[in-house]
Amino acid sequence: MITIDGSFGEGGGQILRTSLSLAAITGQDVTIENIRAGREKPGLRPQHLTAVLAVAEICGAEVKGAEVGSSKLVFRPRKVKSGRYEFDVARIRGSAGSVNLVFQTVLWPLAFADKPSRVVIKGGTHVPFAPTSNYIEETFLPTIARMGIPVFYRMEKAGYYPIGGGEIQVEIPHVDEIAPVLFTERKASVQVELTSAVSNLPMSIAERQMNTGIERLRAIGIEPATEITEYPSPGKGTVFFISCAADNVRAGFQSLGELRKRAEQVAADACDEFERYLGTNAALDKHLADQLIIPVALTKANSTFATCEVTQHLITNIAIVEKFLPVSFRVIGKLGELGKVERRS
Repeated sequence: MITIDGSFGEGGGQILRTSLSLAAITGQDVTIENIRAGREKPGLRPQHLTAVLAVAEICGAEVKGAEVGSSKLVFRPRKVKSGRYEFDVARIRGSAGSVNLVFQTVLWPLAFADKPSRVVIKGGTHVPFAPTSNYIEETFLPTIARMGIPVFYRMEKAGYYPIGGGEIQVEIPHVDEIAPVLFTERKASVQVELTSAVSNLPMSIAERQMNTGIERLRAIGIEPATEITEYPSPGKGTVFFISCAADNVRAGFQSLGELRKRAEQVAADACDEFERYLGTNAALDKHLADQLIIPVALTKANSTFATCEVTQHLITNIAIVEKFLPVSFRVIGKLGELGKVERRS
């Protein structure tokens, strides 16, 4: 039994999700204590519980403490089974919890199952503190496809806070091996595409977001491709997304609309983060860096990548992975600054 302190480091839901994924892959029992202890609403929230129950279903796990508000979870996995699955965050309690965080939790165990799997997940596709479906499609999936994991992903409906109601459909292939990575710097000029989308709101909002984004990028010498669109959704919301590609490297920068937040500011927030990334010449954005720790740890060879910012999420995720797998990581760089990550067996 591995025991994980859920209040360690970043202290959020990522500790839980990484532990669940790796417990299912390795077959190791795990106890997670002090789950999200330092958060305003500690313990398991609906989206975290959905991830627990999802992984439990795909590997037939015995689980204790699987309820909203629980601060301790005991998870005893069995064999992962491929198949057709459907998970709904709102089934537990009305919630716009992130479908994409649930997806990333079941992705790695199902990728190593004996056959391909199809998964439907319902909830929030564009919610705070989680990758949007734009980020998953434009940044995360192209990157892991280069590692030998070509996932099919489609957003059927967008889901925003607080209603949720979004839906994604995913096809996860069976993989035998994950390829190592060497993402140290951008070796080519960047190609940038801007997406400005609304749901059940005037298209003028999307246009204002786009106009701000175009103006900001032209000011630094970049002429972006653009797309203004409307996503079907039961709720109201907006998103502005910057997709950046340079040779084999992808990065993404997102911003969501909020009540009383001007459309111009929504776009400006994403542009600010994008410009900070450009100023470092690092290969990966700060979010992709911590999302790649699990697949990089599962490769059979060493990997190296540079990130525009070393985050507490990254440091915490590495510490959890090293408890489950016979690998070690070296992080070169200070918290909040440009850094490099090296994975060694």
